[in-house]
Amino acid sequence: MRNPWRAVFLAFLVALPFLGRGLAQDAPATQTVDPESAGAREAELAEDSRGLVAGAARADITPPPGLPLWGYGSRRDTPARGTRDPLEATALVIGAGGRRMALVGLDLGRPPAREAMKAIEDRVRTEAGVESLFLVASHTHHGPCVELESVEPTASWIETASEGIGGAVIEAARSLRPAKMAVLSRKVDLNRNRHSRIEPVPIDPAIRVLHLVDLEDRPIATAVSFSAHPTTVSAGVLEYSADYPGHLRRLVERKVGGVCLFLQGAVGDLSCRRDGKDDRGFGESVGEEVVALVAEAKPVRLESPSLAYRGEELRFGVRLRIDAPLTYALYSRAFFPELVDAYVKEYEGGAVRPRLTVALLDDRIGFVGVSGELFSAHAVRLRERARLEHLFVFSCTNGYQQYFPTIEATAEGGYGADELVSPIEIGAGERIMDRALILLYELRRRRDP
Repeated sequence: MRNPWRAVFLAFLVALPFLGRGLAQDAPATQTVDPESAGAREAELAEDSRGLVAGAARADITPPPGLPLWGYGSRRDTPARGTRDPLEATALVIGAGGRRMALVGLDLGRPPAREAMKAIEDRVRTEAGVESLFLVASHTHHGPCVELESVEPTASWIETASEGIGGAVIEAARSLRPAKMAVLSRKVDLNRNRHSRIEPVPIDPAIRVLHLVDLEDRPIATAVSFSAHPTTVSAGVLEYSADYPGHLRRLVERKVGGVCLFLQGAVGDLSCRRDGKDDRGFGESVGEEVVALVAEAKPVRLESPSLAYRGEELRFGVRLRIDAPLTYALYSRAFFPELVDAYVKEYEGGAVRPRLTVALLDDRIGFVGVSGELFSAHAVRLRERARLEHLFVFSCTNGYQQYFPTIEATAEGGYGADELVSPIEIGAGERIMDRALILLYELRRRRDP
């Protein structure tokens, strides 16, 4: 989130040693989620073992007016006055080898917090046999403050939204049918690095598309991953909005058919290259690139596809203790106390506990989701090292612990890399990517000699 009090904070940086710092851990502690423990009903998953199946669905999760808006500190806890365009949850469920995963695009600044996340995961595992879940927030800066899951009126909306998100996954699972698939990518000149001034400037310029059709070539879903902050709607607009991803989706659905979902990439240091376009103009520019890619697609039926996945919670130290009295007071003034309380709880004990979710489809298509804003170089380097045909890397997935910059970005300094909005210890992003690489290799059935 943007911080209007950054100049005030910087004046206090010299005093940070006295504000309290966490000790870096020698190695991230991990807690593995065993996919075999879910035990989904064998009869319902039998169809998945015969080949690739897919289904998609959507739920409206737009809050009522009156909830504090997320994304810009200058708004503090100013409530939304209405809806500019709807906020939605779009789910794509994929089944292969008797297992199911769900990719869910959320028109939110961040995914639900821990309690709501667990409730959604438990429900879709029980009712839909979905054991691997990627809840990927678009990072729009015109959604509600999701962190306030125990503060009314947000708490009531969180319950309703969680029902909608879980319901979309369950409905998508009920609509599963045999599918063909194509994966495509294209480099475009539609984003820019907003952080670094040192050449070569890191960037991930590609649009990546996962396109699924049924056996009669009727569109099921088009999943789009692109890396750029959804900040094309002015901070002064006090209404809910999906920002450019909403316009992107609508254009693709209109021209391609089926359901389109947006999955935010490694967005930490990347902004839109708008060239004067507003949210609709920019979103449709990205959408036209997607349409052109899909026009080249030749979906194929996979022979005996496999699906494997792992989920872990890691643990790192902090550079800055938000619960230190002076730091807490400064953050409360810059934002508002209830929001700061949520992060004090999240970083309890001076620890940051990001979630890492990894899946591998057909031994060649990888998915990596991390619960924070990854800087783009993390994703670029992971793709180089993973040796997969295709690798999707998502930010803001299954939780949110602010920015995960690279070591060199931290050394360069600047917004997103400083400890005011990136309290996690230096080098944590690289270690998360190392762990993702190890999991991807462990999931492969066949390894290169």
